[in-house]
Amino acid sequence: MGKHVLFVCYWSIADGLTVSTVFPSLVQLEALSSVSKVYLVTIERGDFALEGALVTLPPKGVHSPFMVKGNSKTYRYVQEFLLLPRNLEKLVIREKINFIIARGAPAGTVAHVVSKKCNVPYYVESYEPHADYMADSGVWSRTGLKYIYQKKQERKQNVMAAGLMPVAESFKQQLISEGVPASKIVTVPCVADPDFFQFNRYERERIRENLRVFRTTTVGVYVGKYGGLYMEDETFRIYKKCFALIPDFKLIILSPNSKEYIQKKLLQHSIEQSKVYVAAVPHHEVPAYLSAADFAFATYKPGPSKKYLSPVKIGEYWANGLPVLLTEGVGDDSDIIKNEGGGAVFNLTEEGSLEKALDKIQQILKDTNHRQEIPNLARKYRSPDKIKEAYEYFFGRGQEEQS
Repeated sequence: MGKHVLFVCYWSIADGLTVSTVFPSLVQLEALSSVSKVYLVTIERGDFALEGALVTLPPKGVHSPFMVKGNSKTYRYVQEFLLLPRNLEKLVIREKINFIIARGAPAGTVAHVVSKKCNVPYYVESYEPHADYMADSGVWSRTGLKYIYQKKQERKQNVMAAGLMPVAESFKQQLISEGVPASKIVTVPCVADPDFFQFNRYERERIRENLRVFRTTTVGVYVGKYGGLYMEDETFRIYKKCFALIPDFKLIILSPNSKEYIQKKLLQHSIEQSKVYVAAVPHHEVPAYLSAADFAFATYKPGPSKKYLSPVKIGEYWANGLPVLLTEGVGDDSDIIKNEGGGAVFNLTEEGSLEKALDKIQQILKDTNHRQEIPNLARKYRSPDKIKEAYEYFFGRGQEEQS
């Protein structure tokens, strides 16, 4: 009899991160002959969270949304950290779950509670030092209750999780140095489907024609949020520098942040709005806009823990052949770019660093082969095969040994 898997995701089923990072994992679980059913639990905050969720689970998948209602932070906390584990415990018992996979350390906190209560093993993929991310980004205080609680939970996961799948090799080495056995760690970066995100000349011409962009225009694209892990005003100052240094520059912003927020930022930084296209588009439309662009932005807030990141957008940018303008010290990608190309890194605390990085981007764009060569980085470092290899290790060989 095939095994039943509980997959816990802290985002909505409609969230772009769910589509881009969780669904590739579900596809790989689907391919395992040892797995017969996957129960995906997502956190749906608000009465209308599921509207417009045009996603289809693999045949073995069953969506079990957990609805969080109300605007009170205290009430929502009670639901997510007290009621959710109880609901998952019932699901584990009812559906005879064999093991749990949590997407990220916050979901790992809930998986740990359920695992202990129901005596089933749990694994944490996309494992990152979440508490330190939030502190380094200025969102949490290191003396605050949120940081202290999450840090404590991550230490528990280091010890009690049956397997950890960090997104960066550097974090794997850090975990080993802290005493976590190497045998229960497999690095799995955030992957990108090379076929789905590949450059499409037809879409490039279609989008650029719709946006009234000339063939000679250099287009930069940013996909993602502002705030939290990501720079805000600094990013718009970077955009302004692009308009000053790159001839005939235009910008595409695809963001879940409101259009009003972005337009206000553009106005604050004296950026001409007619030269910026702002939209929120479904994940399946992103590749067309990437094809229309010439290079991409990955403007993360710097900090010691950011070397453990694996931004999904970088894999998607590379798969499309776009050189990436990246904050120095982010994930394994910063060193990959320095050593193997695929973009340029900048450090806003170093005078002239941004200007040098933008000059390097323009030099890359002069190479007529860059659009064919950069996708090799995505295939090498962000292939979905990374998930397959980890799952075969843990749930093929590893699970058979445990049973």
